[in-house]
Amino acid sequence: MMLGTDVSSLSTTAATAAAQGLSIVVPLYNEAAGLASLHQRLCDLARRLGDRYRLRCEVVYVDDGSSDATLVIARQLKADCIDVQVVSLSRNFGKEAALMAGLDHARRGAVMFMDGDGQHPPDLVEKLVGHWIDDGYDVVYTAKAHRDNESLLRRLSVRGFYALINWGARQKIPEDAGDFRLLSPRAAAALRQLPERNRFFKGLASWIGFRQIRVDYEPAAREHGMTTFSAGRLVGLSIEGLTSFSVAPLRVASLLGILLASVAFLFGLSILWETLIDGKSVPGYPSLIVGLMTIGGVQLIMIGIVGEYIGKILSELKARPIYFVAEHSEKRADADIDSEASKRTAAE
Repeated sequence: MMLGTDVSSLSTTAATAAAQGLSIVVPLYNEAAGLASLHQRLCDLARRLGDRYRLRCEVVYVDDGSSDATLVIARQLKADCIDVQVVSLSRNFGKEAALMAGLDHARRGAVMFMDGDGQHPPDLVEKLVGHWIDDGYDVVYTAKAHRDNESLLRRLSVRGFYALINWGARQKIPEDAGDFRLLSPRAAAALRQLPERNRFFKGLASWIGFRQIRVDYEPAAREHGMTTFSAGRLVGLSIEGLTSFSVAPLRVASLLGILLASVAFLFGLSILWETLIDGKSVPGYPSLIVGLMTIGGVQLIMIGIVGEYIGKILSELKARPIYFVAEHSEKRADADIDSEASKRTAAE
């Protein structure tokens, strides 16, 4: 029994890229204000890619339980030089589930992930596609060029997160890399083979390997609305990534236990020394209370860390679906072209 998957037949050359095509997956959550503008920019992008590479494109909009008119507007978008799929989830399952839903419904070979808030510039996609077709890279990921506009606390937190998640990891997750990335057909096929339900796309896209290249960019200002990622949600996402992709927290807990045991041993030796050699009576109550509180607090932290991993195991064993699709529609650019042609013929 083969425990791996052979995706060598999906290797991309300049000649086969046009036949394989590109799917652009865009998760949406309350993006009604800017969706029409984003779609127009994607249509313009599809024209340029068609002229340059003869590349057929589709966009997969995944509505992740929006509470505004996002789904209504998405249904009305026209397939102008680009095929359009609209996948509406039954509720808000989170961005990772929305990305997976888009990946499952993508019908072209290569897959591009980008946000629906306009901060991922569609104009940069042409450069990413060039790295895939012209240079032969399988994973083309983007990263923030700098974090000068962020607070010192956030920059230190981000650096600490990547240092912890990459500690002892064989395949490192690039620092500052985001979900805005392109996967070649074989990289996308490899990502689909990963069965876990607690998914961390940044880590998984790095773990699959293949030839990867980083592209630095400057995120555009958000044109409409406000981000839904508060500090609390970012902390939650960090914990999700750490416990889904790394055992570093367990290692930290073990090292902390060793450190405390060593300190307790040295403290015991100091008490023994003062009692036997110096004849001093050591006050017991304060040292006992401090020691108990310290050990008790550390034990609770360790139990919490272990509990996070046990929760992940329970979730995997339940094997619940990652998402449910409540509505799915598709429009073909060819159908629109054929419809227009038939109308002209009938008029003539």
